[in-house]
Amino acid sequence: MNEHRLRQEMVRFAHLLYERRLLVAMDGNLSALLPSGDVLCTRAGCHKGLLTDDDLLVVDRSGRVLRGSGRPTSELQMHLACYEARPDVRAVIHAHPPVSVAFTLANVSMARCVLPEVVLTLGTVPTAPYATTGSADLADRVREAIRAHDAVLLDRHGAVTVGPDLLTAFCNLETVEHTATITKAARDLGGARELPAEEAVRLRAMGLKRYGGPPEAVARADDPGADLPEACLACSGCASRDPGGIGPRLDLKMARVTERPIPTLGEALAAAPERRSLEDAVVAAVLESLGGG
Repeated sequence: MNEHRLRQEMVRFAHLLYERRLLVAMDGNLSALLPSGDVLCTRAGCHKGLLTDDDLLVVDRSGRVLRGSGRPTSELQMHLACYEARPDVRAVIHAHPPVSVAFTLANVSMARCVLPEVVLTLGTVPTAPYATTGSADLADRVREAIRAHDAVLLDRHGAVTVGPDLLTAFCNLETVEHTATITKAARDLGGARELPAEEAVRLRAMGLKRYGGPPEAVARADDPGADLPEACLACSGCASRDPGGIGPRLDLKMARVTERPIPTLGEALAAAPERRSLEDAVVAAVLESLGGG
């Protein structure tokens, strides 16, 4: 893809990230490789919802600015680390999807096998340990995690997704946040059931062969557990509701809507005939509250 077309795509996907609430204000950054091997990236301190062509810079693989005004994104080291670790990657997106970030704050792992379509296309989504934003330490941790995954959560900080193009990287980010939203809803309703281990492995092996993925992962497609983590193979959080799993059972308090106010015991006694005993009044009040009186 030529530079003009790539610039148009980067502006478009930056706007979509903002519109889909995957980032706000000056959050996030995007990059993609040009045919020359240089990197087109967003500059530091620009609003992605208002991004224009003037907010894009071209840098070489060492981070030196070749064209454009301003400084490149402060997370440029992280983007360059992804390209170094994965020669198949040509686009990187970093954003702050809110539900996914909340999972890292709550110390709930998304490296679990819950939704079939996600296991098929992404496998699982690991969380890289915390490191200061923009630091070499963070870049190193992303480099290590991205070798075998197309999507990685950053503890307290957001998500990084990669792909052969910006569309794929964007789709991977949407999938991560969609998965987090569904999983949270399931947990709120009482627990998220994970896929049986055999089905998870079957789906993942099929996905790696059909859709591809990180070269390290594709090479393991025929392994007994494919590239899935032990958590998916042991299913620690589905049947046992182990607190360490993704779906511990929660104590829910349910509310009920009634057509008219439920009388208090005092109101029931006041309304009861004098000959009615206290026991009768209590029973009547209970029946009334249940809709049977």
